[in-house]
Amino acid sequence: MDIIKFYKCLSDINRLTCLCLIHEAGEACVCEITDALRVDQPKASQYLGQLRKCGLVTSERRGKWMYYQLSPELPNWARAVIKSTLDNNRAEFQQAFIDFKQCQITSDTAVSGQSQ
Repeated sequence: MDIIKFYKCLSDINRLTCLCLIHEAGEACVCEITDALRVDQPKASQYLGQLRKCGLVTSERRGKWMYYQLSPELPNWARAVIKSTLDNNRAEFQQAFIDFKQCQITSDTAVSGQSQ
């Protein structure tokens, strides 16, 4: 991984927030990122596409939504930078995490309601 490319990808607060959310959750749907960042779906997809282009995340389509995970090829040092950034700056991402979790609760409730 190119170290300059890595840090350039992290230089935007929205891309950095996406990466921290994905790191914390293990994976994230573009719909969850949209709610967490309070942006429209095309904008969230743009941020996630840039992270994918940088090699930081991978994506998988499930139905109409794309789900993102940290790239399995991401070096340990890069994972450590993401983890350290999140651990030492959690307040910076607090509202995004609240909105992200609320979206997950809402999605889980809707899915369980459909199966009844």
